[in-house]
Amino acid sequence: MDDVDRRLISALRHDARASLSDLALLLGVSRTTVRGRIERLRRAGEIVGFTVVLRGDVARDPVRGLMMLGIEGRGTERILRQLSGMSTVRAIHTTNGRWDVIVEIGTDTLEDLDKQLAHIRRLEGIAHSETNLLLNTRKASV
Repeated sequence: MDDVDRRLISALRHDARASLSDLALLLGVSRTTVRGRIERLRRAGEIVGFTVVLRGDVARDPVRGLMMLGIEGRGTERILRQLSGMSTVRAIHTTNGRWDVIVEIGTDTLEDLDKQLAHIRRLEGIAHSETNLLLNTRKASV
């Protein structure tokens, strides 16, 4: 993958519906080159698909937070299973350092987030936690 491929992928991440002509102009190459590179990147498995982001997708979870958890003893797998079953938990990350697990939580209101945090803190094996609200997302995977 060269610089043109990386710039092409960046442009497609910004707008996957951009026309071949617009992409060619942006990259300073021909439409045929853009089409060929997209097809080559798809065949190579670098580009695995295109997606649509709906208004509802970005409006989901107006209140979001990251909850860092310290787990005591050997209860990590049990706690991970419990967290996985919670409807407000969007992602679970194991990590190193001070925190054992980082949980992404999304709710409709601050009150709902507070209830979810309290519920998680009461799980057996949670030694300590810290939560940060997410104010703005500049880039997200879709």
